[in-house]
Amino acid sequence: MLRFLFYLVVVKPLVLVILGINARGREFLPEHGPAIIVANHNSHLDALALMSLFSLKIIQDVHPVAASDYFLKNHWLKWFALEVIGIIPIERKAPAGQDVLAPIFEALDQNAILILFPEGTRGEPENMGKLKNGIGHILSERPDIPVIPVFFYGLGKSLPKGEALLVPFFIDAFIGEPLKWLGNRKTFMAELSEKMTQLQHKAVRLASDKYD
Repeated sequence: MLRFLFYLVVVKPLVLVILGINARGREFLPEHGPAIIVANHNSHLDALALMSLFSLKIIQDVHPVAASDYFLKNHWLKWFALEVIGIIPIERKAPAGQDVLAPIFEALDQNAILILFPEGTRGEPENMGKLKNGIGHILSERPDIPVIPVFFYGLGKSLPKGEALLVPFFIDAFIGEPLKWLGNRKTFMAELSEKMTQLQHKAVRLASDKYD
């Protein structure tokens, strides 16, 4: 109930009304899990923007994957992250012998729709950094799960890394066709990187046309 209310009262008005978001390719978003959404990471609002693209009837199945050392570092932040946002926490530096991706596999096996930012950290506004290959490892273990690439343009200007003041800026989201496991981590990561680059180029061309 807390997640539902937060989504309805905070996320939807913030992203869709105050900022505004124009999503292209909504038909590629999954209607149920298990599935993985991957996106560029430029803002504190990235996860909320992605959550806003889903309908109320499935929002309880949508979970951002986030670092436990940051989001579980104090009692109140831990409660908010787990109970309201609904993150799947993972250890960035797990003890020897512990699989850092185990919580992800468990969530996927329970038909979750996971939000991942494979850059690993927030990057420069409207750019895509090098992707870490953790997503390739996940797919090698769960090869039937679709991966949907998403590129946001504008969020890096609304609330970029290092800033605390929200600046209203219209957001464009480009959603690509689901990718499937290609049988090889290197091949899959190359395909994912190429698809993200294509979406980025579409976003840049659109922005150029808008402001020329």
